[in-house]
Amino acid sequence: MWPAKKFMENSPQRVVECADALVWLESQSKETLAGSSLVASMPDISEFGNLSLKEWKEWFTNTASLIMSRTPDDGVVVFYQSDIKYEGEWIDKGYLVQKAAETHGLALLWHKIVCRVAPGIATFGKPAYSHILCFSKNIRLHDMSKSTPDVIGDLGEKTWVRGMGLENCLMITKFIKTQTTSTRVVHPFCGEGAILAAAQYNGLDGLGIERSPKRADKARQLQISDDKKWITHT
Repeated sequence: MWPAKKFMENSPQRVVECADALVWLESQSKETLAGSSLVASMPDISEFGNLSLKEWKEWFTNTASLIMSRTPDDGVVVFYQSDIKYEGEWIDKGYLVQKAAETHGLALLWHKIVCRVAPGIATFGKPAYSHILCFSKNIRLHDMSKSTPDVIGDLGEKTWVRGMGLENCLMITKFIKTQTTSTRVVHPFCGEGAILAAAQYNGLDGLGIERSPKRADKARQLQISDDKKWITHT
């Protein structure tokens, strides 16, 4: 458990815990994560060689539910997910996330589509777009002048194949900075830390959870330059 007072002493700062995200989340509560909004991009079935499709769907919705249950009522939780095509079946992860949200009474504030390739190009294996869905218990968006595009043509430069993309990460963290009272972004399954770097760039603290020591180390170091380029250290 991370002591909130200590975390906020030198804002903005970044902490990456090398741990199992589910175990870590189960040890937290809304109270311990006060002042935070959460961002998640959960693994798909290709990373679970021993699970059937049904078992993975249950894992996915249960994990989304756990993340939502740890989101403070005055914060938001943002999911970035790419659908998959599995043995001839289209698996809609946006639908699975919204199923979990209904059980917790979280409202969908926005649902954006990010193009992974240019429109009009056929893809095989994975769909040509990803979902970004934002939920909250108490926050509602009434100022339409702050709206941003629902279809994003380019997610931006990625640091690795599963990365969320620079422009995408900056958009999500800017939204949290400008339209919530959160001062910290918590990112379970943080990978190489793109969201954490974007949070710091936008003046927010970041706390990431990543079980891979190699990726956790990269997540501690990744930066964004003043001209919006990734700065990686090898």
